[in-house]
Amino acid sequence: MRGKDEQQLDVFSYISPEQRVPHDHPLRTLRVMTDEALRVLQPRFHKLYAKTGRPSIAPEKLLRALLLQALYSVRSERRLMEQLDYNLLFRWFVGLNMDDTIWDVTVFTKNRERLLDGDIAEAFFQAVLQQARERSLLSDEHFTVDGTLLEAWASLKSFQRKDGKNAVAPDDPGNAKVDFPGEKRSNETHASKTDPDAKMARKGKGKEAKLSYNGNLLVENRHGLIVNTEVFEANGTAERDAALVMLEEIPGTRQVTGEATRPTRRISWPSAEI
Repeated sequence: MRGKDEQQLDVFSYISPEQRVPHDHPLRTLRVMTDEALRVLQPRFHKLYAKTGRPSIAPEKLLRALLLQALYSVRSERRLMEQLDYNLLFRWFVGLNMDDTIWDVTVFTKNRERLLDGDIAEAFFQAVLQQARERSLLSDEHFTVDGTLLEAWASLKSFQRKDGKNAVAPDDPGNAKVDFPGEKRSNETHASKTDPDAKMARKGKGKEAKLSYNGNLLVENRHGLIVNTEVFEANGTAERDAALVMLEEIPGTRQVTGEATRPTRRISWPSAEI
């Protein structure tokens, strides 16, 4: 018998987000680890926030939301707020009820910056890493360094000659026109006026060059867990430099091996003694 396409909205719902999430969903295990890491950070939360005034976004909910943004590659915080508005899985993981109001994206961004300025994100990462160590999920012998380019928040127009011989258009000195074709530019002769540490780099042949940094992740090879992060200048050898720096910080007395993935090169480096 064919069912009817009835779309009458119910006034009340007796099913919570907890009941909607399957018991074997991978996020359930991650939620337990996340809650344990956030419990360790409670003293730091108390110091970061005032005891009086209007309540802000709970830092626990904010960090869970940022973790979802990274796991599901949500492109912007505006899209993240949209997902939290109608995605029951996201609501359950963050800790929101069905009828809870979603935060304004500007308020969310300001609260996120407060946590980042207080180094809470780094402490959260270290707390999760400590749980992995306690469960013997981390190897202390073999590692891989994976590097990628991080685009800088600087315009190509800011990439100007170091000797100051750039021609400024008389009609608009504040936003000068730049004739890019035919002009030879390099990191030796040019630098960004707004972000001097950024370097022009590209991912490969035939790709466009952009002002960038090099982000590097140190991954242990047994379970594929990230154990350290570093940001270097995009100088072409950042992966190998990051490998030497991060492998040296690994505690222990054993010989460890690391591999930089771009360009591929195996590095053997003795770890520091405890």
